[in-house]
Amino acid sequence: MSEWETVIGLEIHAQLATRSKIFSGSATAYGAPPNTQADLVDLGYPGVLPVLNGEAVRMVVKLGLAIDARIAPLSVFARKNYFYPDLPKGYQISQYELPVVARGTLEIVLEDGTVKRIGITRAHLEEDAGKSLHEGLPGVTGIDLNRAGTPLVEIVSEPDMRSAKEAVAYMKKMHTLVRYLEICDGNMQEGSFRCDANVSVRPRGAQKFGTRAEIKNLNSFRFVERAINFEVARQVELLESGRAVVQETRLYDPDKGETRSMRSKEEANDYRYFPDPDLLPLKVDAALIESVRATLPELPDQKAARFASQYGLSAYDAGVLTASRELAAYYEEAVRAAPEDPKLAANWVMGDLAAALNKEGLEVGAAKISAPRLGELLRRMHDGTISGKIAKEVFELMWSQGSSADAVIAAQGLRQITDSDAIARVIDEVMAKNPAQLADYRAGKDKLFGFFVGQVMKATGGKANPAQLNELLRKKLPG
Repeated sequence: MSEWETVIGLEIHAQLATRSKIFSGSATAYGAPPNTQADLVDLGYPGVLPVLNGEAVRMVVKLGLAIDARIAPLSVFARKNYFYPDLPKGYQISQYELPVVARGTLEIVLEDGTVKRIGITRAHLEEDAGKSLHEGLPGVTGIDLNRAGTPLVEIVSEPDMRSAKEAVAYMKKMHTLVRYLEICDGNMQEGSFRCDANVSVRPRGAQKFGTRAEIKNLNSFRFVERAINFEVARQVELLESGRAVVQETRLYDPDKGETRSMRSKEEANDYRYFPDPDLLPLKVDAALIESVRATLPELPDQKAARFASQYGLSAYDAGVLTASRELAAYYEEAVRAAPEDPKLAANWVMGDLAAALNKEGLEVGAAKISAPRLGELLRRMHDGTISGKIAKEVFELMWSQGSSADAVIAAQGLRQITDSDAIARVIDEVMAKNPAQLADYRAGKDKLFGFFVGQVMKATGGKANPAQLNELLRKKLPG
C-alpha cells in the first residue's frame, strides 16, 4: 500500500433547516406518514410552477461566508434529467454551471496535530428526491414522496484528502459547521447529513489522478471510513493484478463491510442539464450578503482559539469542547458558575459528563445535571468541602436523583474532614493497628506510604482531606 496514494473528494448533502420545501409550501418535518407532505409541485403535476424558498438562499449564503467562499451575484437553476421512480418530474432541480457558492476552504486537524486546508469547489442548492421503501412490502417497492422537494445544499470538495481518516475529519468538521450555523440539524440517522465519496488511487508521486469510483449515500462517519478503506484496498488489488478500475457508482454494505457495484458512473452530459425555464436566475446582492453576515455566530475555529486563550486550555481540549455549539455553551455556563478552575471544568465536561451522556445515549441539551449545578459541584471541590473522589460519588447521585450538590453532600454526610487534629487521631489509630507495616516503612519500604493513605481513607469513609492527610502522614510515619 505504501506504493500507492489515495485521492478522495467528498460530496456532502446537508438538508437545510427550513420549515417548508425549496420550491413549494409543503412541510419538511421528519416522520410524517408516507406521502402526506407532498403537494402538486412536489408531485410534478403539469401546469404547476416552483417558487424559490428565500430562507434556503439565506442559509446557503451563510455557509458560503463561513467557508470564506465567493458568493455568486448571479446563479442559475438547472434541470438534471434522469428517470427513477422516486423522482416524480423525471428531473431534479439543481445548479450546474453557475452555483451560488464557489471556491471556499475548510481547515482540518490531522492526527499528528498539523492543520490541513481542504478546498471546496462549490456549494449549490438543489431539491431532494423521494424515497423507495422495501421493508414490509414483499415483492413490491413503495414510494414515499415526503422528501421530494426538500431543500439541500450539496457541498463538493476538491480531491484534497489522502486517507479515510482525513475524509472523516473533514466530514466531521463540516457537520460541526452546519450545526453551528443552524442551517442543518446534522441528523445522520434521518438522512439530514450524508455524503458520496469519490475514491481513486494512483502510484505515489504520480500527478495524474486514477479512475475513481463514487460510493453513494454514506450516512455515518464510521461507514465513511470503512467504505473508503475497503474501496482503496479493492482498487489497489485490481491494479496490482493487472486489471483496470472501472468508473462506476458503488454502494456500501455495512453488514458485509464491502462496496458493491450499483451502476456505471454517469457523466454530466448523461443528465442533459439545461437551465430551468420556470425559475429566474438567482440574484444575490451585497445588501443580502451583509444582512446574512450580521447573523454569523462565533465559528468553531474562532471559539476554540478563544477557549484556549481565555481559559488556558490545550488546543485539543478546546477542540473537543467546541465540537458542538451546545457543548461549548454548556462548558461556558459551568465556568461562569465556577470560574476558579476552567481546566477542572473542562475535565469534568469531557470526562464524567460525557460518559454519563454516552451511557444513556443523550445529547448535552438533555443532561440530567445542568451546567450551573455542575458548577456548584466544582465549587465544592475548590473550597475543600469534598475531595475529587467524593465528587464522583456526588455527581452520580446528582445525576440519578436530580438533586443539587449541596443537597447530596448534606443528605449523605459527605463533607470532607479538614480538621487536622481529627485526621491526626485517625492516623495514630491506623499506625497502632499496623505495627508490622509501620516497621517496614521505617526500614525503608517507602511504597507502604500508599498503604497508610488507603487505611486512613477507609477509616474516614474517604472523607479525609487528601492534602492534609499526606502532609500529616509524612510527619508522623518516620517517628
